[in-house]
Amino acid sequence: MRSVRERAVAQAARRVSHEHHDAVLFDLDGVLTSTSALHAACWKQAFEDVIGESFDTGRDYLVHVDGKPRDEGVRDFLGSRGIDATPEAVRDIGSRKQALVERALAVGDVEAFPGSVRWVEQLRIAGVRTAVVSASSNCGAVLLAAGIADLFELTVDGRDVEQLGLRGKPAPDGFLEAATRLRVAPTRAVVVEDSLAGVAAGHAGEFGLVIGVARGATASDLYSAGADIVVEDLGELIT
Repeated sequence: MRSVRERAVAQAARRVSHEHHDAVLFDLDGVLTSTSALHAACWKQAFEDVIGESFDTGRDYLVHVDGKPRDEGVRDFLGSRGIDATPEAVRDIGSRKQALVERALAVGDVEAFPGSVRWVEQLRIAGVRTAVVSASSNCGAVLLAAGIADLFELTVDGRDVEQLGLRGKPAPDGFLEAATRLRVAPTRAVVVEDSLAGVAAGHAGEFGLVIGVARGATASDLYSAGADIVVEDLGELIT
């Protein structure tokens, strides 16, 4: 006999169909690819090299920088330490982190989560459109490195956020921009996120369904942030 959680996941899987939703909007790091640890390690080195403040790759990463544009993440973390940094210092830390990520991507493999890939493939066969919404400026490079760029119709990434003047997560602007480009109403779109800021963005945008992936944040925290359903792996949604 299936548990309450298993029944809820099965119900959510049935809801993500062309009958109920026209598109699924995915976060990148931690949802499609296993690059969250890489980003957390690069943030740690950038903060500790510049200001000497200890950075926890678990809690500090999840609460202050995960899913947010670089400069916002820098300001949030420094603010948590009572540091009122200058714009130049914020940009310096963000630039250092970006350089570290680019160096790591150049020498390391990027892997996509198999369950995520299989579910995206199932969605596309069913006629559900797919897009990626990420705060990362490395979104395109990561998708190519992981070999999954062709599975998505479009991306809205950190460069778009900056160029279009969009607010970063937890504001829903990036997801709303993707829905607009796809010509899909938010109520007919699903948001898939592993970060608390991303889940909050999906909830704030009043999307049809917000799915949390509990890889870093706990299921309880994801539900509190606004997730409608939480899974440990997107493979659970394959029908």
